[in-house]
Amino acid sequence: MSATTTTAPAKPRSLNIGRLLLEGRAFFALIAIIAVFSVLSPNYFTVGNLLIMSSQVAIYGILSVGMLLVILNGGIDLSVGSILALSGVVAGALMQGVEIDALGVILYPPVWAVVVLTLCVGATVGAVNGVLVAIFKVPPFVATLGVMYVARGVALLMTNGLTYNNLRGSEALGNTGFNWLGFYRIGGVPISVIVLAVVALAAGLMLARSAFGRWLYASGGNERAAELSGVPVKRVKITVYAVSGALAAVAGLVLASQLTSAGPTAGTTYELTAIAAVVIGGAALTGGRGNVRGTMLGAFVIGFLSAGLVIIGVSSYWQTVFTGAVIVLAVLMNSLQYGGGPRKG
Repeated sequence: MSATTTTAPAKPRSLNIGRLLLEGRAFFALIAIIAVFSVLSPNYFTVGNLLIMSSQVAIYGILSVGMLLVILNGGIDLSVGSILALSGVVAGALMQGVEIDALGVILYPPVWAVVVLTLCVGATVGAVNGVLVAIFKVPPFVATLGVMYVARGVALLMTNGLTYNNLRGSEALGNTGFNWLGFYRIGGVPISVIVLAVVALAAGLMLARSAFGRWLYASGGNERAAELSGVPVKRVKITVYAVSGALAAVAGLVLASQLTSAGPTAGTTYELTAIAAVVIGGAALTGGRGNVRGTMLGAFVIGFLSAGLVIIGVSSYWQTVFTGAVIVLAVLMNSLQYGGGPRKG
């Protein structure tokens, strides 16, 4: 006689409103910001203004994607604002022409060469961060803090504290088109927003569907366990910091193109904005948890909030207070959501 077993039907999951609000905080915050400022200013929620705000948010968003990758790995990158400035200065210097003393001539690289060389500079500086953290075991906070000062100092030395202006280029010199990133549109959408969309989509696909994405989550969640499982932890660390530096260079190119100028003080405190966007988007600062979708929402929350405060005429001092309050609230909610975070080994 065979025994039969019965399985109790699974209980339907009850809707937890508190958890829903906690996990979707960035989305609900963005909706609330749009609703409030639309009431306070009729010009806020218009197609033209939304495109302008999105173009400004693009810089924060591109930086935030790189920061997300680093934070998922359990690190932090305080140098992205300085890398942004250094990259802009490098692009500005190249647009001014490279003097060859031996030949007595000045070479003006085409814009595509300026972009490629600038991206190489950003990726190289980011890779230095990665090597310091992965190979020499320097704490990420200390390593990137030092590189932050070095990158900013090099930018100041290159310009002697001045700013490169009028970076549009010249047809006669064959280097026109630098302002294409900042001013041109495709189908009414700013190029900078399209660049952000491409970066976010590529990062999202990489995290969701590639072996590297699985390695990144694994090493950020529990580095020791990931290493024992065969994950190339050091290579992952160096790569994410290099990608963060390259994306900071992209943001620097976009900003310099929008302003048609590049200076050594650009990007000051942008690293804090990028970290805030990642935290508001629900990523755990302890690593291993987070996604691109939330980070994009976090970047738009900060950008749309700042733009709204400007539109209704709030003092810049109060803008800082409001933005800081939002960040503190996001960190508190992050703590409620994740508690102590994943164990590091």
